Amino acid sequence: MRRRHLLLLLAALGLDARAQAPREIELTARRFHFTPNVIPLQAGEPVVLLLRSLDFAHGFFVPDLDLRTDLMPGRVTRLALTPKAPGRLAFLCDNFCGDGHEGMDGIFVVT
Repeated sequence: MRRRHLLLLLAALGLDARAQAPREIELTARRFHFTPNVIPLQAGEPVVLLLRSLDFAHGFFVPDLDLRTDLMPGRVTRLALTPKAPGRLAFLCDNFCGDGHEGMDGIFVVT
């Protein structure tokens, strides 16, 4: 009953409780690629990346946002971001993981 009252109060204030939670996007790293490697985003939309490595301690780096984290096998790493403007944001693995490492990258397409 309390939850219903809270939802009614938020609705009366013009707020949507569902809109408050960021969208979660799963991203997997494996030698020598990310899946998915093209990710559509909306400008101003908060998202949380759920990053998982399947085989190696990969790095995840978004140079234009100066965001970086390590991805350890067997763990999910959460990384929050909110793109500010439309465009393309590249991401890449920055831990050398063998031949083919230099092609381990992807892109956020922000509209």
